[in-house]
Amino acid sequence: MLDRDQANDIFDKLRRLSEADEIELLISGGRSALTRFANNTIHQNVAEEAYHISVRSAFGNRTARASTNKHDDDSLRRVVQSSEALARVQHPDPDLLPMPTKEEVAAAASADCGDGAVNRYFEATARLTPQDRAQGVAAMVDVAKKHNLAAAGIFSSAEIVEGIFNSKGVNAWYEQTLAEVSVSMIGSSSSGWQKANSPDRARLDPVRMAEVAAIKAIESKDPRDLPPGKYTVILEPAAVLDIVGFMFWDFGGSALLEQRSFLNDRIATQLFGENITIWDDAYHPLQAGVPFDGEGMRRQRLKLIENGVVRAIAYSRCSAKRMQASEMAAKVGPVRPTGHGFALPSEIGEAPLNIVFASPPEGESRTVEQMIASTERGILVTRLWYIREVDPYEKILTGMTRDGTFLVENGEVVCGIRNFRFNESLLQMLQNVEVMGVPIRSCGEESFDMVVPSMKVREFNFTETTKF
Repeated sequence: MLDRDQANDIFDKLRRLSEADEIELLISGGRSALTRFANNTIHQNVAEEAYHISVRSAFGNRTARASTNKHDDDSLRRVVQSSEALARVQHPDPDLLPMPTKEEVAAAASADCGDGAVNRYFEATARLTPQDRAQGVAAMVDVAKKHNLAAAGIFSSAEIVEGIFNSKGVNAWYEQTLAEVSVSMIGSSSSGWQKANSPDRARLDPVRMAEVAAIKAIESKDPRDLPPGKYTVILEPAAVLDIVGFMFWDFGGSALLEQRSFLNDRIATQLFGENITIWDDAYHPLQAGVPFDGEGMRRQRLKLIENGVVRAIAYSRCSAKRMQASEMAAKVGPVRPTGHGFALPSEIGEAPLNIVFASPPEGESRTVEQMIASTERGILVTRLWYIREVDPYEKILTGMTRDGTFLVENGEVVCGIRNFRFNESLLQMLQNVEVMGVPIRSCGEESFDMVVPSMKVREFNFTETTKF
């Protein structure tokens, strides 16, 4: 594994080779391994160790980036030459700021960053072997065979490093482990699914996940047709994650300045229900990922939404400066670099990607089972997929249910139903949340990992029934 000292040595070589006014190194990669299975059989086991070395050169207001996956002397020379050649022919960017100094990074950090340190490296995860993963898969396959189902999925593990270094003295480094399990249980007319990941393998229970997926496949066998319409829905955390993830790309200063955010003219208004409070918190114990951004600025905790009102958005150094000089500045809450910028050059700018829903007040959270028991008629949704944006300002999305969709009547799950297509506004959905569960770390297929609750939502709009 590449360590911090080796990364420093690489940057020292790049500096000596550079003729630019400023130079920056982003380095990421590590070791990863994956065991894939289908039809109750392991059919693939792969492992690799690879690193992405990305060099940004700047000449005044001109900047460009070049990348390589090699760090021998010739490759480093070529990548510096490429980034400098590209930078020299760029049009000057009047908004480009000099690279931050280590003093600027320290000054911008606040109490919301702590000391910027997190510990997400677990030796037990790093030591996972192909045999360990195979045993986990075998246990999941045993569950499938017990229920006459076919299991498919993956069990992966990784050691990850990421660092940023620049010629102004910024030097940040991060190490993490990650284990992930995804399992689908497939029957003759139905399927069930579960997925989870964590830096700590001890937090994953492949057998329990397989049992849950199997129960979903069994209970949704021979699904019934149900007419489309507006229903009360119970969304499990993965379903919540995949649909709400579409809105957080709009929570950035660049998106507001460029009039491409649904938050334009809506900051500080009652946009969602009073029971919705959302943080961006890279330091939360259930979160993962680097505590610094693409320029090396420390990520700050942000209360994005408080009781349904948007209170803050994320900024890079550049978008904060642009916002401070704009006519919007007095209308958008605190304006400062928050450590959420992407590596430059970037068309997106910044976004909060460590989303944490606040827990309901004590005594007000409900389990999925309690939500079902309190529902006269509704739909239980395991997950959503194939989600696309229909109206970016009203945040209307369309997509489909999958891998376990059930009719709930008189407080009980009655049967599986054929999957629905939905057309739903996120604004409306988050105004109609009746109760929520305790937020958990969750992952899906359509969005990034978050800490989200299950939700019971009224009047969720299903527009079509599928044939499966």
